[in-house]
Amino acid sequence: MKLLMAALFLCTSSAFAKIKTEKIDYKDGENKLEGSIVYDEVKLKKHKKLPAVIIVHDWMGVGEYVNMRAQQLAELGYVAFVADIYGKDVHPKDANEAGALAGKYKAGDRKDMRSRALAGYEVVKSKKFVNTDKISAMGYCFGGTVALELARMGLPLAGVISFHGGLSAVSPEDAKKIKTKLLILHGAIDPYVSAVEVATFQKELNEAAINYEFVAYSGAVHAFTIKGAGNDIKAGAAYNEQADKRSFIAMKDFLTEVN
Repeated sequence: MKLLMAALFLCTSSAFAKIKTEKIDYKDGENKLEGSIVYDEVKLKKHKKLPAVIIVHDWMGVGEYVNMRAQQLAELGYVAFVADIYGKDVHPKDANEAGALAGKYKAGDRKDMRSRALAGYEVVKSKKFVNTDKISAMGYCFGGTVALELARMGLPLAGVISFHGGLSAVSPEDAKKIKTKLLILHGAIDPYVSAVEVATFQKELNEAAINYEFVAYSGAVHAFTIKGAGNDIKAGAAYNEQADKRSFIAMKDFLTEVN
């Protein structure tokens, strides 16, 4: 009986959802980028315009993980845009290459990071089926850092979410440019984001009177939402099922609030 009910539920659910994914080639100056836009055609037909979420990849670049998260957002009723920071056909082969690429964009004044992130924002803003008053941004690890940079640019975003992302800013003054609410989902024992970095970040936000929520998950380290990170917290990056589930709920509640 339970199996029958589950089957009926899945059939019923699928009848009211039709997820569509479109690859999008775009540019930042001469730099070629490749993202994708994901949405529920049934919900779009009903509402004509939907709120959007720009979602930025982790240090491994655009791939299966970020595309899975975009699918989840589409199922929740958002237009999800997978933004590309590294460039079309640029996919790190291993952690060493990923670290080098992520470090390249995180270092210095982050001019290239911001420029490529802004190009993604402009793509989303140009879509006629997007409610441009309700564009949010989020990201995982490296992507969380990028999402925060979009906020620090002063863009009129509905909200910004960082999952286990880096928190450092190029300038403390950048916090004063933020015009949106922030949700920071952090591993309480993340060795890659020091207590000093956390304290400095919160000080900057407090002094700028930014509306933010900071959640630290006990026992969680870096990459706590990524199953591929393994389970060894001594490695500094590991999956934490409880933190993953709780942070997903926090994300849903936050997006509901800002939209």
